[in-house]
Amino acid sequence: VSLWLPLALAVAAVAAGQSPLQRRVVRDVLEYFHGRSNVHFLFKERDVDGVIEREDPSGTFVQLRLGLAQTACRKRAPQRHCRVLESRRKPICLACYKFDTSEVPKVLDKYHNCGPSHHLAAKEIRQRDEAECRAVEEAGKGGDTLYLPGMFAFSRGLPA
Repeated sequence: VSLWLPLALAVAAVAAGQSPLQRRVVRDVLEYFHGRSNVHFLFKERDVDGVIEREDPSGTFVQLRLGLAQTACRKRAPQRHCRVLESRRKPICLACYKFDTSEVPKVLDKYHNCGPSHHLAAKEIRQRDEAECRAVEEAGKGGDTLYLPGMFAFSRGLPA
């Protein structure tokens, strides 16, 4: 718990203009990023941009880019005030989440990709990200429903 307290305070300061689902995505992405084995320092939210939030009958789709900044604090020994290191890594995470329509929204599908800012600009990666996000947005729509016999009927006409 003490590990996430400094991050929670930093996120709360930036999150003032974000919807509850957007804040939830930011928290989830930070947790995912810090859970990676190659991350040894704590990162703070630098900025959130490119926010898209769309609702449809199947749920709410949230997409955003989360800019992170490396701090001087080690992940294993967090401190109360972690100073941001300006000249260090500043990864960007693309996150796409689809939530259902329940009172406490559950995640139907998600995708995130975190890497150096120049890494996410590569054409192949950008195309893959777009395709993955489209698939996430479609979660919960007609394609995921159970097929029952008789739902579709196809007939072929007799030869004339």
